[in-house]
Amino acid sequence: MVSEAEESDQRRLARNVNELLQELRVAQAGVQILFGFLLSIAFTEKYASVSGYIRVTHLITVLCAAMAVACLTAPAAWHRVLFRKGRREDVVRSGNTFALIGLAFLALAMTGTVLLLAEVILGGWPAVVVGVLAFAVFAGLWFAWPSAQRAHERESP
Repeated sequence: MVSEAEESDQRRLARNVNELLQELRVAQAGVQILFGFLLSIAFTEKYASVSGYIRVTHLITVLCAAMAVACLTAPAAWHRVLFRKGRREDVVRSGNTFALIGLAFLALAMTGTVLLLAEVILGGWPAVVVGVLAFAVFAGLWFAWPSAQRAHERESP
């Protein structure tokens, strides 16, 4: 028989796994659409005449998007492989790490995409400024602000 405390731990872990997988569904859809868009760019006529800087930026952006897809889908794979093995805690812990790493790569991919677009529209330093601003927004909203909130909560009684 399972004790009441163990039962509630299992329910909490099941809820955590479900919440994690639900959150990742949202991010996965966006990153997969972005990835498809980035792949299609290389097959346009204009791409043949772009500079080496644009090509390298594009490749790095595609690789960041691919890493985001890999990390954001990893928790679902872990869940499936470890399903009914009593390893929900491992799935939640590893899944959280993969989700954060995947979001970081997604932020980089989004920044690269904004930079590429700004380079085509504005070119030069203005494009770099737009890219830096995009990075600041993603890093701020997704990582810095929540981390500051968590630190503030630790300090408050």
